[in-house]
Amino acid sequence: MYQNTSVTDKTYRKLAIQVSLNGLSFVTFDTILNKPLAVKTISMGKVNVTSKIEDLFGEAFQTNPELKAGYDDIVIVHSNNLSTFVPTALFDEEYLGSYLQFNTKVFETDFFAFDELANYEMNNVYIPYVNMNNYFIDQFGTFDYKHANSILVQKLLEVSRNNEERKMFVHVCDSHFEIVIVQNQKLQLFNTFDYKTAEDFIYYILFTAEQLHLNPEHFKLELLGKITEDDALYDIAYKYVRNVSLFDVSSMQNQFTETENREHFILLHS
Repeated sequence: MYQNTSVTDKTYRKLAIQVSLNGLSFVTFDTILNKPLAVKTISMGKVNVTSKIEDLFGEAFQTNPELKAGYDDIVIVHSNNLSTFVPTALFDEEYLGSYLQFNTKVFETDFFAFDELANYEMNNVYIPYVNMNNYFIDQFGTFDYKHANSILVQKLLEVSRNNEERKMFVHVCDSHFEIVIVQNQKLQLFNTFDYKTAEDFIYYILFTAEQLHLNPEHFKLELLGKITEDDALYDIAYKYVRNVSLFDVSSMQNQFTETENREHFILLHS
């Protein structure tokens, strides 16, 4: 965690940056009021993993002074599909790579990390973007980092408390989405899917529902992330699943719109 050297230097500001191969988003927070102040997305198109991060991010840091202001706390949120959830009972920190080899290509040179979801007796094992972390070390010194899926799953488990009904949440991004199925703070399923069309989108939702014996006439589907009721993705979900709704963000008391709160749900809870 980034710490100023003196109490008198404290800014009572926090910066959270979510990074992916498409660019970055960031939110600044007032830590006294525990309120977000500003949110912004910087798209860079499809970034090659071998691209020089200092070149890609350099312009963002030059044109967004918020990224260079002083902060007491800084957190980097890694957004990729290189992660998997492991129950604590089966978890061994010495073998992080072995958990990922079943759903992604793992190399000996990969660096592995994990986020502990202590309240839910599991860990999210993942591969962070090491080159991006190195860039942020040069910018900020030290900071915390975690995986986007850890934040997403933890928040959705929290909202499922005392609810015995199995519910499917779908978190939508530009070219991929996450399916999270929960029941009374228990994670039933988590998976990430790439998609290009609305037909891809509904195929994976219905396929997943079938695997868990969820009837499209009965189960509840809640959508969050980058989606609105005007989207083709919402239309096709509404066509095939009876109980579809946008995730309720009314509890997020801030100055942003419902659409912004859904799109930046992970970042705003980081």
